[in-house]
Amino acid sequence: MSLRFHEIAEAYHRILNPFTEDQLMLLGEVCRLHPGIRQLDLACGKAEMLCRWSQKYGISGVGVDISTVFLEAARKRAAELGVADRLTFVQGDAGEYPGPTHDFDVVSCIGATWIGNGLVGTLDLMKPPLRPGGLILVGEPYWIEPPPEAAYAALAIGRDDYVTLDGTLDRFESAGMRLIEMVLANHDSWDRYEAPQWMAVDDFLRGNPDDPDASALRDWITHNRRVYLQYGRRYLGWGVFVLR
Repeated sequence: MSLRFHEIAEAYHRILNPFTEDQLMLLGEVCRLHPGIRQLDLACGKAEMLCRWSQKYGISGVGVDISTVFLEAARKRAAELGVADRLTFVQGDAGEYPGPTHDFDVVSCIGATWIGNGLVGTLDLMKPPLRPGGLILVGEPYWIEPPPEAAYAALAIGRDDYVTLDGTLDRFESAGMRLIEMVLANHDSWDRYEAPQWMAVDDFLRGNPDDPDASALRDWITHNRRVYLQYGRRYLGWGVFVLR
């Protein structure tokens, strides 16, 4: 994975996951947010979730991400929405940030469970900073139906990385968590995540034909586009799961 490639490909995105604005705000309603809530968002990307929820519900929080490009966008968005005084953004490895402070009402990691080497490991990272009775929000892919063997290599996904939706429930329960709500992506939200990347990369390459990474970037997006249309759109689901 090239961080720079993702920064280029997601240049036109505010939400860096297959989630629409409506789904994001529905998730906030599900969580019953209100002023006084503090949220820690690990691998926050451009922090659209923190910014929008702070604007609508009055929450405060901390977002952690390794990308300076994404965090610059997050700070601009927070200022644009008038919530910069309630949000703090930290540049660094999200997997190393949480500590046993029990200081947050909500701890989230949306679509980045690689920070803990998988779902269960990431849930273990998220528990120490969570106040008793708080919510964990985790975004995770799952198999809609078992894919053909060729899909694993094409998608660069190990056979045990993801499981079915009920298998994902088993993983939550094995980590001592209860699934209490969820908001799932659909084909439209997947398309709105994937397809704008093709245009963003194409626009970048047209404007920067001599970029040293141009050839590798073109190969990367060409592969990703075909694999999404061939396998990802049919077999791979994604959702945000609300846990206690």
